[in-house]
Amino acid sequence: MDLYIAEALIFSGCNPQCCKISPMNKAFTRENDTLDDDIEPSVQLPAGVKNYITPGGYRKLQDELEMLWKVERPELVKTVAWAASNGDRSENGDYIYGKKRLREIDRRVRFLRKRLEQAEVIDPARRGECDQVFFGATVTVCDEAGCLSSYCIVGVDEADVSRGHISWVSPLARALLKLRVGDVAMLRTPAGESEIEVMIVTYRKLE
Repeated sequence: MDLYIAEALIFSGCNPQCCKISPMNKAFTRENDTLDDDIEPSVQLPAGVKNYITPGGYRKLQDELEMLWKVERPELVKTVAWAASNGDRSENGDYIYGKKRLREIDRRVRFLRKRLEQAEVIDPARRGECDQVFFGATVTVCDEAGCLSSYCIVGVDEADVSRGHISWVSPLARALLKLRVGDVAMLRTPAGESEIEVMIVTYRKLE
């Protein structure tokens, strides 16, 4: 399997005893939607859709906004004001860094406010025993080599490969959305096409 698929599936290594792919009954290929170009690729959203996010992810954005706006920014403003009173600003490290950091905070605050306004909170736990892949699903798949991998489909602001959380706008997630246990997703990669089978679909509370 090529590196693209290995990274997309967040493989931690194959076990010789892992299951083999069972007979396939469906194949789906999804194309990437056109994304906005005005923000970083890692946090882009498909044009015209809301910012789907889990309750835990929404709280984290709120907490970050609260910390930046009510704690870090006011303290930084004090530091900049103090630094400005010390004379020549062109060689004042505290002043120069403080102004730069203020611009970064203000940009991030605008971004977080926009994201929260766009947010549509979806609690995966409400899906119950559903065996179909929707936003918030925890999915276990089996690749062509018979190796298993599990991950959660979350919002773009919650994606964290180290935790096995992938964005719902990623090629892999969009290929799997609406499939059921036993269905097969066909992924297009630079090296060609690769197939993975949905083995387990569960919904749980995500923090």
